[in-house]
Amino acid sequence: MLEVKDLVTEFASVQALSGVSFTAATGKITTVIGANGAGKSTLLRTISGLERAARGQILWDGLDVTKLSVEAIVRTGISQVPEGHAVISQLSVAENIELGALFRKRKARADVAKSIAEVYELFPILFERKSQMAGALSGGERQMLAISRALVARPNLLLLDEPSLGLAPLIAEQIINAINELCRSTGLTVLLVEQNANTALSVADHGVLLALGKVVAQMPAAQMIADESLRAAYLGY
Repeated sequence: MLEVKDLVTEFASVQALSGVSFTAATGKITTVIGANGAGKSTLLRTISGLERAARGQILWDGLDVTKLSVEAIVRTGISQVPEGHAVISQLSVAENIELGALFRKRKARADVAKSIAEVYELFPILFERKSQMAGALSGGERQMLAISRALVARPNLLLLDEPSLGLAPLIAEQIINAINELCRSTGLTVLLVEQNANTALSVADHGVLLALGKVVAQMPAAQMIADESLRAAYLGY
């Protein structure tokens, strides 16, 4: 289980996160929604160590990871897929995927090969494109590649930052459904950040609503998607 307790993240004395607290249950999808500027991406970056918390705690399966290095956090079983379909354009699809398993190659070489085969099964188009340069892929294919690179690290907790951003609705739905299927079949814990609340809540077990760096609501996803007053007040629809 992921436990975030009274988390504060500051930029030049401005609080991007102000006392954020919530839990994400093991083997479930927890989605964090909110308008632009709510602090969603900052939250994920703080959990993964890319930003440093000013105060508070981040506990992953009881281990305090708040002050660990990014590499150490990855080794605890946490992987992040950043927003923007971030891949290395000058490397091939296969090379990008292999990067996700660099720290596992010495001790788990056989499983690395297995995990790579699994992501090709999850996203068959990447197997067809594995020799192509990543920069030649479509936006949806680059997002699949970024997710695949994170998955070959064999995470127990996957942090997904706006996976549907800039994608055609059909492609976005395909990616979200693949993550949902993966979570249900493997027990992977997913923390999903999305601006598209309907998309996120439709697959999530639990919802956390952020506004101006604070948690203003958290409840079962089905209950949140049905709450018209919350949507009107914080999401504008």
